[in-house]
Amino acid sequence: MTVIAVLGSTNMDLVAYVAKAPRLGETVTGREFRTVPGGKGANQAVAAARSGGEVVMIGAVGADEFGVRLRSALAQAGVETAALRTVEGASGTAHITVDDEGGNSIIVIPGANARVTGLEAGDESRIGAADSLLLQLEVPLSAVLAGARAARAHGVRTVLTPAPAQPLPAELLAVVDLLVPNEHEAAALTGLTDPHQAAAALLHEVPEVVITLGAAGSLYAARGQEPLTVPAPRVRAVDTTAAGDTFVGALAVALGEGRPVPEALAWAASAAALSVQRPGAQDSMPTQAQIDAAARAGHDPGPGPAPGPSAPGSSVPGATS
Repeated sequence: MTVIAVLGSTNMDLVAYVAKAPRLGETVTGREFRTVPGGKGANQAVAAARSGGEVVMIGAVGADEFGVRLRSALAQAGVETAALRTVEGASGTAHITVDDEGGNSIIVIPGANARVTGLEAGDESRIGAADSLLLQLEVPLSAVLAGARAARAHGVRTVLTPAPAQPLPAELLAVVDLLVPNEHEAAALTGLTDPHQAAAALLHEVPEVVITLGAAGSLYAARGQEPLTVPAPRVRAVDTTAAGDTFVGALAVALGEGRPVPEALAWAASAAALSVQRPGAQDSMPTQAQIDAAARAGHDPGPGPAPGPSAPGSSVPGATS
């Protein structure tokens, strides 16, 4: 079993389901509202645990009801929470609108996540004992950099999801092994809208890149190798929230288990495709057995040329939460 440390955010997702998201200044009537555990860090931790990894979560929740629920949800998913601190104030929240096509828009309020400014006692040893460290950008950059440096010092693979998109300092990129942006984040980082060009530019900063392309799958690029595209399974999306986090968590497990990159990417795409067929963030994430079953049933197309744009409702593993 591969061991994965996650340093990142925990949020309570406040989700409104509507036929069509409101435009600026417009009021619409929704059909349903849910509060569900989320946050990019916690989402990736749950995805990795359900995919078969042994996972430890490093971060913070607030001293409120949401904090209790967030900790409990991680523990129930099999994630170790000893390094998840409780701090004064409110837990982080994400305010999400999901439309009938499965698309989403999100406002994140950091709350307790803003208090995660560096490593606490015991965190470096937890990172050093892992095979991989998963990082995102919903906690302060100072903590992300501290975690990445600790991982590099101990020879641990660092996987960074650069979301929400923001400029990344060279000192952080220098200690990242695998960067996993979606196509919009890749464009924001490089100024290049073509994913192949963006990947080539990013390889000047990091040794490996996976750009998720929504329904078109993913693009893998590494220094000294030809780029590889892996299409996504075709499914009808209900809710794309956390599909990207599901992809990253499953990918980390597959790589940690030593699977070849094409197989790991295809397996992660199957996980993301399963997740978009159910509502919610962590609740939608599949287990290792479910991912394996989907692959055996032929839902996993394997590596090859990326398909063209698909109709609304197809799986979108690059979605963020």
